[in-house]
Amino acid sequence: MTHPRFKLENQLCFRLYTASRLITQAYHPLLSEYGLTYPQYLVLLVLWEKDAQPVNDIAKRLMLETNTVTPLLKRMETEGILTRTQGKKDARQMIVKLTKKGQELQEQLVCVPETVGSSVLCGNVTPETMPALYAMLDDIILNLKVHNR
Repeated sequence: MTHPRFKLENQLCFRLYTASRLITQAYHPLLSEYGLTYPQYLVLLVLWEKDAQPVNDIAKRLMLETNTVTPLLKRMETEGILTRTQGKKDARQMIVKLTKKGQELQEQLVCVPETVGSSVLCGNVTPETMPALYAMLDDIILNLKVHNR
């Protein structure tokens, strides 16, 4: 008989993985209409908060390595969503800036957060409990970052 700790339903990782996969699927029809992927949307969120950022800063905000973010940025540049230019102080640094098209996407995608957000509301997950859920997930992420160094 399998020990309870090895049952799939007792694995936090499985729940987090499944929730992540299903949320990404929820974004797909909303973003594909604009030719965007979920990772591209995340880059846009970072740049809409603060435009003209170094690649390293974007990667840090997304908790990804720069070698993961760079090909994504190159595709977005090819699609006319952003530009990448050498830094003025350090030519090795690439600065990423939204184009007019990238800026306009913010207004076009204004309903996306609410649409996806409302799809997760159920049972114990309400607008009132979302801050506590964010805090718990932030604690898990921080703890995992510390332990996975």
